[in-house]
Amino acid sequence: MAASRHLVRAGSELDLSPAPVGEGLSRWSVVDEETPAAVHTGFAIVELEPGGRIPWHVHSYEDSLYVLDGEVVVDTGEGANLLRPGDYGITVVGAPHQLRNVSDAPVRWAAMWAPQPRSRVRGDTYWIPALPEGEPTPIDVRDPRTRSFGHIEPANMDPGKQTQDMLAVSASMRTALLVYSGITVKMMVDADLGAQLLTMFMVQYEPHGLAGRHDHPYEETYLILDGEVDAEFDGERYHLVPGDVAWAGVGCVHAFDNPGPGIVRWLETQAPQPPHRHSYRFARDWEYLQQALRPEAEDQEG
Repeated sequence: MAASRHLVRAGSELDLSPAPVGEGLSRWSVVDEETPAAVHTGFAIVELEPGGRIPWHVHSYEDSLYVLDGEVVVDTGEGANLLRPGDYGITVVGAPHQLRNVSDAPVRWAAMWAPQPRSRVRGDTYWIPALPEGEPTPIDVRDPRTRSFGHIEPANMDPGKQTQDMLAVSASMRTALLVYSGITVKMMVDADLGAQLLTMFMVQYEPHGLAGRHDHPYEETYLILDGEVDAEFDGERYHLVPGDVAWAGVGCVHAFDNPGPGIVRWLETQAPQPPHRHSYRFARDWEYLQQALRPEAEDQEG
């Protein structure tokens, strides 16, 4: 029997287990090398206790995060960046960095890694000598020196507020809004932010917004943040609520429908990055072709 090409985990299953590295670090690994058919994606909910840290290191994969609660300092060779809820960022392959919690409350974030870390190769992580620590500075999306980080608010998903002035104080022109069929998409981590192997973005569905059955030549992960959505993965139906995480592998046919009455919003990731063409394969188009060709096929059989 072929391995399942999708995974759905309820937020009620959240199980933060101590991580083998770091101080005060725990995580809920949702998609990893134990997930059948997953090879590009590592996805986890991570928590760091007050005073905890992940010491200086480098990865042979891209490391991105989106802060859910609390504050975390991401030190790089270029400075100390203070990330708060709604902040996100990318650490590229081989870039030195550490994470530390200098607040008095835990910090929790969604982590996306691509390609998937391998336990047989030291988790593709290499510890390095400590670099100097600077004074943490909050993320400023207008500062061209912080192009590896950004910030997003629910208001940034409002098509009516995408003026030049609003973009200048939110997430900049590089994350321009895409709106279609009751669906709004705002890019966060992509090639413009320095990523080459993954993307991270925010998706919002208006009431009764829907995406028909389709699949991709890459893997996707979805973390529901607000509202509720009906989803289908390879013919299996699910009702997803805040805190739930779903993953669709290459070739998994999936669809989404917001039954309303409110909006639904989720964090989405992709790995590897989508190709310039043919990143979507909608089932309806090929079913239409099959129907259109049926009379011709019947004539040939006759």
